[in-house]
Amino acid sequence: MSPLDPSQLIFPSAHGSITSTLTSLKRSNLSISNRLHAIKHDADFVQSVAEAYHLPLIANERCGGWYTPPSQKAGSAYFKSTDGHYGQWSFSLRRLNLQVLDVIERHGGCIIVDSTRRGKSMPDALSKTVPIWIAVLNCLLFPDHPAAHSLRSPEDVVSPSEHAQIEQRLPRFVMELRDLGLDTDSLRQKLRGHPLRVDWVTPDTDISALGANAATENLVLLCTASSRTSNRGADDPGYVQGAADDSESWAHGLNAAMFWTYSEQLLSTAEDDLPDVIESLLLVDQKAEKCIRQPVLVRPTKNIWISNNAGAEIVYPDFDFVISCSERRSHAIADKMKHCYLHLACTTGKVGSRQLRPELPKINHLGEQLMPTTQVLVTCQTGKDLSVGIALAIICLFCTDDGTFRPSECGKEATSRNKTLIKHRLSWIMVSMPDAAPSRATLQSVNAFLLR
Repeated sequence: MSPLDPSQLIFPSAHGSITSTLTSLKRSNLSISNRLHAIKHDADFVQSVAEAYHLPLIANERCGGWYTPPSQKAGSAYFKSTDGHYGQWSFSLRRLNLQVLDVIERHGGCIIVDSTRRGKSMPDALSKTVPIWIAVLNCLLFPDHPAAHSLRSPEDVVSPSEHAQIEQRLPRFVMELRDLGLDTDSLRQKLRGHPLRVDWVTPDTDISALGANAATENLVLLCTASSRTSNRGADDPGYVQGAADDSESWAHGLNAAMFWTYSEQLLSTAEDDLPDVIESLLLVDQKAEKCIRQPVLVRPTKNIWISNNAGAEIVYPDFDFVISCSERRSHAIADKMKHCYLHLACTTGKVGSRQLRPELPKINHLGEQLMPTTQVLVTCQTGKDLSVGIALAIICLFCTDDGTFRPSECGKEATSRNKTLIKHRLSWIMVSMPDAAPSRATLQSVNAFLLR
């Protein structure tokens, strides 16, 4: 045996150096600049799909919003990938996404856009969550069209075993949705009496062959903006699949709307300068945080409205009673409305959701102050989370099944409150205000208050 040459040895320090180098290379590939250019590249593909099918784009937020320029976005949807994870398949009663039907009513179909990280060919939201949603709606709205009741899923992504397991859950999902008591006649009319259809498109799809001849009536086309099987990665070593995923970890506060507003400047900025440029743009864009959200009526009530705190500062004179959820009370509103202003001290996010729990009992006494005709405005910082929870508690406490506001009569009737009632009343808000986004923590606080 020949003697061992020391140069052939790989010492731990050398191995560590190689690992460090590979890690640095990976981080370089995932740079902000590479991500933004990949997003623009994928957005061009999404636009080509829209042109081929002549259908409007709906972003599956939050990731999908990066691939759909605001000028071309017909709406937003909130289909969670977790509802399509293996063994966790679900139909969300918290996010009904019925606003998608409004877009289909206007355009005859739509394209829902999303993406996924490296290593997957399609996000679970598009391969399973949306197909579940379509199958359940078809079963509910079109009981006489059994051919439309079956689940459709992409065969190259969802195995026959998983497909069969999901189908077994559909009857329960349909029953839970039916229990909400939605106005099925109006929903059916939006679809012009025809069931929804689903199909998929990825960067590997030959859209030139399919788009022109595609039947688009009530078609929900699920578009994956980037794919692991795409050859773009080989052509461009800096390409990042699903570049917009988990933007909180890399975007330095930049969001999709800001990206499209300043896309030319951002795409032409060197990597080392991007954090500073983004910081300066955030300062310019701070006014967006103060945007006024117009009050939305929670139907079928005629009394309960939801807005944000910035909106309340402007529109409060139009209401008889204002309930605001914020760190500090509004002195302007309090001075004008006196005892007709109720402040619930909560910050934002998960902390605010937890703080909401001890604050909610304050609304128990509203029955002594409010009349059946009182117009009530409920607000929080975003107008989408804590205010939704407060409004939900109010309509569970003080509204009858037809939405009639009778605080003095209904406030003491706690025996009829249960999880089914809460889900049903939450659906009033989600149908009236599709972009409402009450967190799980907020709803847990509301449940704990109502079911105590």
